[in-house]
Amino acid sequence: MEFSNPIIIWACIGVILMLAEIILPGGIVILLGTACLVVAAALAIGLVEGIVQSLTLWFIASMVLLLLFRQVTQKLVGGDAHVGNTDEELDIYGQLAVVKQTIGPAQKMGRIEFQGCEWSALGDGSEIAAGSQVRIICRDNIALVVEPIKAEEEHFVEK
Repeated sequence: MEFSNPIIIWACIGVILMLAEIILPGGIVILLGTACLVVAAALAIGLVEGIVQSLTLWFIASMVLLLLFRQVTQKLVGGDAHVGNTDEELDIYGQLAVVKQTIGPAQKMGRIEFQGCEWSALGDGSEIAAGSQVRIICRDNIALVVEPIKAEEEHFVEK
């Protein structure tokens, strides 16, 4: 067996790339290996000659295979396609926090403790005393907008 034969070289590279798909899953390497086998077949039947034509055919075959069969190989191989919640404002809406520095009256900022950190906070215009619990409504730039929890709600929250 002669290793200077370009047909054998392209076929070996193709097989190696296809086997590398086991280590590097994703469906791309197997298509690159298949393009190498296409080049080996083209060399065997005399469609291309030389390294320039072989590399050109490999680039074209790789692009065609990637564009046509990428979706098919992704379905066969699979992968993690989970997309989590990317809107942090939805996560904080309705959460409870404790007032650290009095908020209000009017648009006077105060401080709250939420998830172990202190945040600037704006209220609903009324004065919210330090130590009381508030519910987060939304975020306004780097400040959180909060509303006081009514006395009935505090008993329900504690139980």
